[in-house]
Amino acid sequence: MDRFADVLLVTANVGSLFDHVGEMQNGWLQELYKTISKHKPQFIALHFQEVGGKDYMVNMGQAENFFCNIESSEEMKDFDRVSIYIDNEFQSEDTFTALGSMYFIHKTLKNIYQYDFNVKDLKAVQGKNKHVGSLDRVATVEKEKFPKNFWPDFKWSRKGFMRTRWLIHNQGVDLVNIHLFHDASNLIACNSSPSVYSGNRKNALRYVINRISDSRFTALPFFLFGDFNFRLDTLSVVEHLSIETEMQTVKKDSTNEVEKIICEEKDSTHQLVLHIEEKLFEYLHEAFFREDNGKALLKYDKEVQAFCDIIREVDITFPPSYPYSEDHNQPTRYMNTRCPAWCDRILMSHTADDLIHWSDDDEEEEKSVVYNTVGPNVCMGDHKPVFLFFQLKTNNH
Repeated sequence: MDRFADVLLVTANVGSLFDHVGEMQNGWLQELYKTISKHKPQFIALHFQEVGGKDYMVNMGQAENFFCNIESSEEMKDFDRVSIYIDNEFQSEDTFTALGSMYFIHKTLKNIYQYDFNVKDLKAVQGKNKHVGSLDRVATVEKEKFPKNFWPDFKWSRKGFMRTRWLIHNQGVDLVNIHLFHDASNLIACNSSPSVYSGNRKNALRYVINRISDSRFTALPFFLFGDFNFRLDTLSVVEHLSIETEMQTVKKDSTNEVEKIICEEKDSTHQLVLHIEEKLFEYLHEAFFREDNGKALLKYDKEVQAFCDIIREVDITFPPSYPYSEDHNQPTRYMNTRCPAWCDRILMSHTADDLIHWSDDDEEEEKSVVYNTVGPNVCMGDHKPVFLFFQLKTNNH
């Protein structure tokens, strides 16, 4: 008979946390601990993106303290084995990804091994294994920044992926931390369907899947979780939001380039309904994005569909994870910088999906697999962390 391991996967773009010292970080940690306390996982994987934030050269020391706080907290004391990988070597521009991965194993969970990619063998996980700085020579992690020549038309940035491989009760899985490219301009994003940015993310995700499935190592079930920067099909969303309005495109005199899109009520009030600029997406009825957890928007969330032959996702029942207000008095409001979207995701291969235990009991079903945000009613920065809790089927008899 199969045994199960209770697993909690969490992904969090923490960039904005380091622009706000003190209160926001404390609130963030308390919400994480509440989630852990509620679900009582035996294995926790925390995947972080944008470690250190935009001003990472200044904030990296603060980021290290943040991770130390998690590792040494009273709430994590029963996790007696820890593996930590923080890529904070920002001086190495060619390899720096600002990714961080932390893995915690509860004292009740035995027989946990990690893969050494150099010697191609498994090693029992013992004690605390902490790797901060350059990870290039760390054998238990594979890390890659997307190549500079990937998209010559776009600014090279610290996007990439990081993989670790685990054997949990004789069941092997790959856990991949990923950060894909964002939408640099709202105006360009609504030029075409799908957008040019969506095409870039598709190429990057295909690249990662090929890398973690290639012949260098035996292919295993994988969970891919991070900030995919997936956006809604912006052109379709704008068409939907502006259907009852009069649309006006304002161009720069000198270059004929679009500077803003303005949609006003057709009646005598001419009330401004939608205002779009490069980094502004202001919709009069902002609450629409939160109504019924954003259910009406899911039909515009199309970027995963191209990978349905390889990847699955638990049904989304939470509002878009980005871009939330960073005002702690408005923890559920969206900022007017981007169209809200489910950027932060937990995806899995079909073989990994087969390892998830769905309860046969209808009443237990809800508790057995949970896909949701951390801190829905607390200011967590511009991204709400997203988590997946489930029971992993294992090979222990």
